[in-house]
Amino acid sequence: MIAFIIRWSLRNRFLVVAALVGLCAWGVVALRTVPVDAIPDLSENQVIVYADWPGRSPQEVEDQITYPLSVSLQGLAGVKTVRATSMFGFSFLTVIFRDDVDNYFARTRVLERLNSLGELLPTGIVARLGPDATGLGWIYQYYLKDNSGKQDLGSLRTLQDTFVRYQLASVPGVAEVASIGGFTRQYQIEVSSLKLKQFGVPLGEVMDAVAASNANVGGKTLEENGAEFIVRGVGLVTSSADLENLPLMARGGTPLYLRDVATVSIGGDFRRGALDVDGREVVGGIVVMRYGENAHKVIQDVKTRLDALASGLPAGVTIAPFYDRSDLIDRALETLKHALWEEIILVTLAHIIFLFHFRSILIVTLPLPASILIALS
Repeated sequence: MIAFIIRWSLRNRFLVVAALVGLCAWGVVALRTVPVDAIPDLSENQVIVYADWPGRSPQEVEDQITYPLSVSLQGLAGVKTVRATSMFGFSFLTVIFRDDVDNYFARTRVLERLNSLGELLPTGIVARLGPDATGLGWIYQYYLKDNSGKQDLGSLRTLQDTFVRYQLASVPGVAEVASIGGFTRQYQIEVSSLKLKQFGVPLGEVMDAVAASNANVGGKTLEENGAEFIVRGVGLVTSSADLENLPLMARGGTPLYLRDVATVSIGGDFRRGALDVDGREVVGGIVVMRYGENAHKVIQDVKTRLDALASGLPAGVTIAPFYDRSDLIDRALETLKHALWEEIILVTLAHIIFLFHFRSILIVTLPLPASILIALS
């Protein structure tokens, strides 16, 4: 068989050379488009499911959320196993599928099953899918650097959550942008128990009044002089004063406002972690790549978007990276190029010294880069 292939190749040299050139050209095109990463993704074909149940113990979460979800998801087509973890106020499940199952087909099957499990879970609990990424999707991390000294951790976190995060989430190939550090701003109502007792107002009525007041109400339309007017009630809270002027109940024709029984302020939400850079606390974000994307290209697109949105940041605020996988990828590619050139030079020198035959040099040195291009094609 080998002798036949050699004889055929010698008789059809033009076809062999044309096929070699075609495969090498195809390899050059593939080299520009193939996903490049320095870390091989050997993770399993998985879909992440999580559910929040604030204030509940791990045992309660296990009995009423984790166990029903685990049993229900095990029956899906292509599922190998279901791994679950119950934590304080949180349930986390990893559904492992066979390798031959398409990742987005698996996510669709899991989502269909979750939509039919509403009656099995406690009231108000909704199980959600995690991002379509793997554990190696963490490709870029940055932080907001305030050079002016006018921004606090709360304002920087607001800037990250309302502006930077959504800009980066629209970059092709990005599955999620997670915010980390700082304080999430919220309205905090500190109710006085003595004043509640003095005015005879139950705490539940205060909570119901606050929940019912923060909403817009739609109405019908009125026609007047040939014009149509839309009737609606605007009640969304935009400042602390809106909450302070919230009426709770009437006492002898005089309304009792929220400010009479409580103090309203803007503060930070409770947190269980922080982000530290060079010994100081900062606000940052983590860019997670979508499954199967080109890590190097996604990082370059993220950097381009960061440069574009820099003009929209407050004065003195810049975005600085402190984890960038593209540096590792570039070094890995440079190592490959360096090793390839070393092999070509050493083989060429060996032929010059021992054989001093130009055609034999081409026979040995040309297949080195050609084999890499053919492998890529």
